[in-house]
Amino acid sequence: MSSEIETLQSQETTPALDSDDHERFTHIVLEGYTPKDGDFVPLGNSVVEGMINSTVVRALCGKQWVPGRDPKKYPVCPTCKEIAEKLGWSVPG
Repeated sequence: MSSEIETLQSQETTPALDSDDHERFTHIVLEGYTPKDGDFVPLGNSVVEGMINSTVVRALCGKQWVPGRDPKKYPVCPTCKEIAEKLGWSVPG
């Protein structure tokens, strides 16, 4: 029985999100990166491109959507924030 308790305690918990919960957050999109000795490498559509051309972008948490709302009106997605912080990024809010 003690091994069951230890196993349960060591498992990470992730918050259960309804499908609509992702609509209530501001998501973080990795648009690309710049290697130490090189130029910017795009990884997909940028948020601005998505807003102008109505193209899909992908957040760190995996959510895909066409951006269009003011991100300042919503809290930062906890999953995106956790991933960004693990990557060493500073995330406001």
